[in-house]
Amino acid sequence: MVRFWRITFFCLWMTVFLSAQARATPWQDIESRGRLLVGVSQYDHRPLSFRDDHGNLQGLEVDIIRRLSQELLGNSMAVDLVPLTNTHRLRAVIDGEVDLAIASLTVTRSRLRVVDFSHHYYLSGTALVSSQNSSISPRDTIAVLEGSSAIVLLKQNFPSTQLRGVKSYQEGLSLIQEEKVTAFAGDVTLLTGWVQENPSYYLLPQIYGAYPLAIALPKGLQHQEFRQKVNKIITSLAQEGWLQERIEYWGLPQ
Repeated sequence: MVRFWRITFFCLWMTVFLSAQARATPWQDIESRGRLLVGVSQYDHRPLSFRDDHGNLQGLEVDIIRRLSQELLGNSMAVDLVPLTNTHRLRAVIDGEVDLAIASLTVTRSRLRVVDFSHHYYLSGTALVSSQNSSISPRDTIAVLEGSSAIVLLKQNFPSTQLRGVKSYQEGLSLIQEEKVTAFAGDVTLLTGWVQENPSYYLLPQIYGAYPLAIALPKGLQHQEFRQKVNKIITSLAQEGWLQERIEYWGLPQ
């Protein structure tokens, strides 16, 4: 009986999953429409995607979106940007609300079960920001998000350094400003943006771990042509040095 219900549940789940995948738009329909629907982060994430003083969206991910549109449709401005919350980024791709999402998405095994990903456009990781442009000593204290995967990396690389758990990025960065900790450990892209806005602080050069950021694309054979086109473009941009140039332009470390 238990086995029967397991099989029934699995079949129902697959039916829902496959029907959701069918709602995503195939390449031929995107081409006929003449515009890309692209999911972007609803939140400012300098220097990946953020609004300037005039309210215009810019950053590395926005540059990639414009270049994709140019290569796919012959017009860099043939894009409708759809702001998405972090919890809705994958669902929007699955349900066909957007053709793809480029929204600070790290490739993980769990996410690969429900969407496909392009080749990565940036390798993120854990970095340290500090008020001092110097290495960390055993006497120092590093703030880090409670429950973060960065804790393991920090213990491996700084076995004698004290760690202090915090509940948010803002709390960790505030502790640096108040000189209650020496450094704060977090995602290198977020910390890069913070240092760009607070130039009296330093992003220490070492990056720990490697987390590929990539474009989320719909699964299914009907979307294979679209995925291949996007991957071919990302590969070409990397080979010709365009991606590296834009990464350096936006001040992201390698």
